[in-house]
Amino acid sequence: MSAGLVLALGLEFLQIARTVPELAAPDEQATRVLIEKAARQLTLERDGRVLARYAVALGSDPVGDKVKEGDGRTPEGVYDIDFKHPRSRYHLALRISYPDRLDREDAKRAGVAPGGDIMIHGIRNGLGWLGRLHLGRDWTDGCIAVTNAEIRGIWARVAQGTPVEIRP
Repeated sequence: MSAGLVLALGLEFLQIARTVPELAAPDEQATRVLIEKAARQLTLERDGRVLARYAVALGSDPVGDKVKEGDGRTPEGVYDIDFKHPRSRYHLALRISYPDRLDREDAKRAGVAPGGDIMIHGIRNGLGWLGRLHLGRDWTDGCIAVTNAEIRGIWARVAQGTPVEIRP
């Protein structure tokens, strides 16, 4: 590998010089994030109008609702963005408020841990060069993954507290 490539990969991995996108103008911010698992699609909407659509990769075992920690499933239901993580291991990340009270109660009845830290995120630091190649298979632990350029656009249009609906 050339020294320049090694340096670029190292800087991305270490998050050196990473900037966080500014929040978009109010009329360009999403009022809802819709994730359709079967279509492998994330849609940003503002008052019913589509702002943007993105192809996504999901958890490694995406069919069905998340039942327990480690099952590789992406949860289904209505949540919200409860935290924006600017120093994620996956470029940038927006945490979804899973598990909610009902998810925790269901997991308790089943005698399992519900899991957590479900995010909409980019590609693992150091691997951003993969771009859309990451869509070749579902690879996350239950998260929703897009390219690094796409998560930057999503970050700018999605404020903390924005509702997220995840459909089968």
